[in-house]
Amino acid sequence: MVVLLTTAGVGPAIAQQSSGQVVGQPDISIDTSAGKLAPGTSVAIPLSITNRGQIDRAGPQQYESRVTTARGMTMTFQDGQSPIEVNSGPVAVGNVPTGTRDVSPVEITVPEKLEPGVYELPVEYEYAYTRVAEFNTQSAEYADLTRTRTATLTIEVDDKPQFEVVDVDSDAQIGDRKDVSITLENTGTEPARDASVTARSGTGQLSFGTGQSQSSTGYVGAWEPGEAKTVTYRTSLTPDAPHRSYAADVTVAYTDTNGIDQTSEQLTAGISTAAEQSFALENVSSTLRVGEDGEIMGTVTNTGPNAVDSTVVRFTDQDSPNVIPIEQSVAVGALEAGESASFELPIEVSGEAEAGSKSFDFGVQYRNSDDEKRQYDKLSVVTAVAPERDQFAVDIEETTIGAGNEQALTVEVTNNLNQTVTDVEARIFADDPLSTGDDDTGYVESLKPGESVTMSFELSASESATEKTYPVSFDFRYDDERGNSQLSNTIRVPMSVSSSDGGGFPLTSTLVVGSLVAGAVGVLWRRRD
Repeated sequence: MVVLLTTAGVGPAIAQQSSGQVVGQPDISIDTSAGKLAPGTSVAIPLSITNRGQIDRAGPQQYESRVTTARGMTMTFQDGQSPIEVNSGPVAVGNVPTGTRDVSPVEITVPEKLEPGVYELPVEYEYAYTRVAEFNTQSAEYADLTRTRTATLTIEVDDKPQFEVVDVDSDAQIGDRKDVSITLENTGTEPARDASVTARSGTGQLSFGTGQSQSSTGYVGAWEPGEAKTVTYRTSLTPDAPHRSYAADVTVAYTDTNGIDQTSEQLTAGISTAAEQSFALENVSSTLRVGEDGEIMGTVTNTGPNAVDSTVVRFTDQDSPNVIPIEQSVAVGALEAGESASFELPIEVSGEAEAGSKSFDFGVQYRNSDDEKRQYDKLSVVTAVAPERDQFAVDIEETTIGAGNEQALTVEVTNNLNQTVTDVEARIFADDPLSTGDDDTGYVESLKPGESVTMSFELSASESATEKTYPVSFDFRYDDERGNSQLSNTIRVPMSVSSSDGGGFPLTSTLVVGSLVAGAVGVLWRRRD
């Protein structure tokens, strides 16, 4: 196509030559510096366009530039005529003056099974240009054409090792350290020497080894074409990691047959995961009470997904300083997934604790299938702490004493605790006008929970005692089940003083028969139903 254009006022450059013709055309070549490519890879290849320009009849510079410039150039890759696949459409280049310029890279794919060798990729390109510029002092006329040509890019597919992930065997588990085995095959045509395989995590929730490393490398040595190699990595997933599959980037570093160190294209290995090993605490109850020892009882269930050994229920609460585990943990043994076992954990509640509903943190320690110790800490229980009570109940049969009299008191003492106590010594106290005898103590070797014993004490009231009610106090020193000596709360009971003709017998009578009753303390036993 020829288009004639006339332009007036051609400018001062024509002053050197008043009229004439300039004849020329672009001279285009297209090249790539992609180098050697590997089968099974996609890569963006760099392209450059060189316009050498051809001047058939010279003239002023402005007209020579016009006839040698390719205008509005486009490129279309003819990958239907080549085994090389092009992943983009036509490329708009624009104007191409003389010289060399780079254009945007074009992504191509080298098929995986393509044999090593040299391949051609045709490129059709089109542009507009001016063939003839005819000028005089007044104007210029141009003969414009459109040209379509085909260039050929040379793509070399190299003989070298190629690698592919062919299998991933994953034991990875949320919240645990487990093995992941990645198998790769050398699908290339050349062997690799001194090969090592590096797996890299793209997230902080997946790490390698016993620390928090984001990558790990395994050495596999010589690697022949068609040979598969397996590398096993120790992986860790944080307890807060979502339960899903994770991706690891895999590369192979090796030495080629020319002794040059190479690194493969980045591959991806998908790592499947098992859910976090978990447990549940159910049917929880307690005998906790302020100032006493008690127990938290319940059922621990292995909620899976795996069987575990050496299961131990642990009291892990750090926010309740007045609730102290007597035993920090209790073992329940091996548990299959879905299996349950009961537990009882002895707990001491100090006298400074507050009664009410309380929440306590618990954990379950166990050994996994690799016999490694692990702990699950996402457990808590809610249970009641009962108000403080007297460790012993005191019931006095005689509640009245006559002024000026001395009286034997029959006292029933009951163990209110949830444990057997031993070496129990009871002591009676009274203030003026009441007083106790020289033998103001009682003793019993042991008392089971709820068991009662009857003790006898002496009490006297002065002749000047006013008729009213006075307190009589008792306390108890005893050994608990752990062999620790304890002192009970002081228990106060009422004692009424009546006129001298009331209960008891006169103190003067005591002097007469003192040898018969002095220090008499009787102890009778009975078990409370």
